Amino acid sequence: MAPEAAVSDQAEAVVIVASTGLPADVYSAKCATRQVLDHIASKWTVLIVDALGAGPLRHAQLRRRIEGVSQKMLTQTLRQLEADGFLDRTVHPTVPPEVEYALTPLGESLREPIRAIRTWTEHHINEIEEARAARAASP
Repeated sequence: MAPEAAVSDQAEAVVIVASTGLPADVYSAKCATRQVLDHIASKWTVLIVDALGAGPLRHAQLRRRIEGVSQKMLTQTLRQLEADGFLDRTVHPTVPPEVEYALTPLGESLREPIRAIRTWTEHHINEIEEARAARAASP
């Protein structure tokens, strides 16, 4: 079921959350969008979605690609992304079973914003480190 849209006085489309009938509002603690924002803003989600943007990967491939992620955190994040509809988990009938993860169309729609955040971070890391150093050096 597609979300309904209404037009506000500022000519912006307002999405109505189907489960509550209320407008989507990430600033509201009660809105389901807050929980989704929490999931998609996680560093592990950002790294997983970005890594899967190149194509499907197995759990071990993701773990090798994303340095520093524990097996537990990777598994937790993959399960949450699957539950939220951002990725598909496919079990191939091999011995041992091979599990592969791939972005769904919804997950694909996250690729551009996540790539933009990654690119921005990589391009501005020196400025950020300089600001941190200056802050640490000041009384």
